[in-house]
Amino acid sequence: MGRTERGYFTEVDGRFVPTELAISPWSSDMLLGPCVCGLFARELENRHAVENWVPSRLTVDLFKPVRTDPVTVETTLVRDGNRIRVADAQMLQNGDVVARATVVYLRPSEQPPGTVWTRDEHPAPPSSRTDDPETGFVPTWFGSDDHPEGWSQIRSEHQNSSRKRMWARQFPVILGEKMSPFVRTAIVGEGTSLVTNWSEQGVGYINADLTLTLSRLPVGEEVGVEADHHIGEDGVAVGTSVLFDSRGPFGAGMVVALANKHRQVDFG
Repeated sequence: MGRTERGYFTEVDGRFVPTELAISPWSSDMLLGPCVCGLFARELENRHAVENWVPSRLTVDLFKPVRTDPVTVETTLVRDGNRIRVADAQMLQNGDVVARATVVYLRPSEQPPGTVWTRDEHPAPPSSRTDDPETGFVPTWFGSDDHPEGWSQIRSEHQNSSRKRMWARQFPVILGEKMSPFVRTAIVGEGTSLVTNWSEQGVGYINADLTLTLSRLPVGEEVGVEADHHIGEDGVAVGTSVLFDSRGPFGAGMVVALANKHRQVDFG
């Protein structure tokens, strides 16, 4: 397939039909979390965005498996204020709600006076990046603290117990459609689950949600996600990440996840 022929969904009469790219590694009849989050971001942005406002928070609840059947998305404007705008969405499949989302838009203004603490170390993208001549996309890069060169395109090289990160430009949500920076962030940002729950034996958790918080939209076509923390006990985990672009950090991600060791995904 060429570059304009790749995407997670096709849109037909208001329904979104998944392509083979949308199929999850967890199960052949389930959809990937990134494409579900990306579709929510697209629909909420198309229907409720305000020019020059920042989509400062996107929360997606993934409480049921989204199957490979067509889906529809319904949205509702909850709040339309002078500085804050809130909208909800739900994803339906065969008449059932399978996921829901909320977006919060904030109106930018001037920074207040004073110096606020921030961490000194910031993630940076891989130094050498070229487009794949077949797809026209930059292949996904994976990084870990224990890898001798930091970054590589071979996922198995980073199956270790150190901090993980990724740098990617994912396929469009809708086949052949150019993505906005917000939608691109939603798709790549779902990688918070991957980078925070990936051990030396693979990924044994499946995330139940995703929350992305943005201070600004990313610059450029690629987005990075670096693990910030993982906390887990009795099969329940919380993972947090830093979202970054070529300019530096611009937001954060958080997921809660449940152990799924019987379907552990081993990249080794």
